[in-house]
Amino acid sequence: MRTVREIQDEILRLKKEKNICILAHAYQSQEILEVADHVGDSFGLAQKAAKTDAPNVMMCGVRFMAETVKILSPEKNVYLANPTAGCPMAEMMDYDLLVQMKEDMPDYTVAAYINTTAELKTIVDVCVTSSSAVKIIRNIENDKILFVPDCNLGAWLAEQLPEKHIELVRGGCPTHLRMTKRDIDKARAMLPDGLLLVHPECHPTVVKEADFVGSTTEIMAYAEKSEHKSFIIGTENSIVEHLQFSCPDKTFIPLSKDCVCHNMKATTLVDVLNCVNGVGGEKIELDGDTIVKARRSIDEMLRLGQ
Repeated sequence: MRTVREIQDEILRLKKEKNICILAHAYQSQEILEVADHVGDSFGLAQKAAKTDAPNVMMCGVRFMAETVKILSPEKNVYLANPTAGCPMAEMMDYDLLVQMKEDMPDYTVAAYINTTAELKTIVDVCVTSSSAVKIIRNIENDKILFVPDCNLGAWLAEQLPEKHIELVRGGCPTHLRMTKRDIDKARAMLPDGLLLVHPECHPTVVKEADFVGSTTEIMAYAEKSEHKSFIIGTENSIVEHLQFSCPDKTFIPLSKDCVCHNMKATTLVDVLNCVNGVGGEKIELDGDTIVKARRSIDEMLRLGQ
């Protein structure tokens, strides 16, 4: 039986030999992060991929993330390490339903979380990330915003931007929705001096209790830079492990042991090995029209975020 280190060494050798850039979302396991060229949030990884000279890019994450990489780098060969890794939130917003909503609300600007399919991105006005959303929505000239698909992130945005009229749809991340006020009470009883850091995809009752609200990358940066020594982490539980590696002198506990994204956990180290070996993974194919139309909403995000 091969060890983790032996498999990692084989991946490192093959990715160099075949000129493959490996991207790993922060919700991946520590052993996958250790063989990646770049680690971070979904859009940040897509931007890194666009800047690399490598003609081949592998996404260790979920499908919409690999699609975003392809949209920004259509000339590259883009692979999803595990083809079954999807995102329930990205898939819950129906294309035809959004077309109908746009017809019913013609005076609204449609803003979509980056956690959406390439198909849906072709019919929205602008995309946002969790870290850029407040700035992007604030800079939209129109005061009427239809925000899809995460009503929890949308509710948080509405609170930050009372000058905007933000309409929401019922949708969100089932992983972050597992955390409740009861979990906060239990965690604070276990770690009374712990700062609560949560993702804005959490339910508003959880976000309201937080000491800090931010994207995955922002949560990690906050904990790493803070002089505080104990933290309760209200996002996918792999972040607790990563922070334990980067800050061994600090204490981290999960807000809920049930905050696990099974789609993110679908990708294993052997999946990465099989993909670099050419016997696993899936090559992402998007037609030219989809790429051009979806890219417009991303370019608008970059313009408004400057």
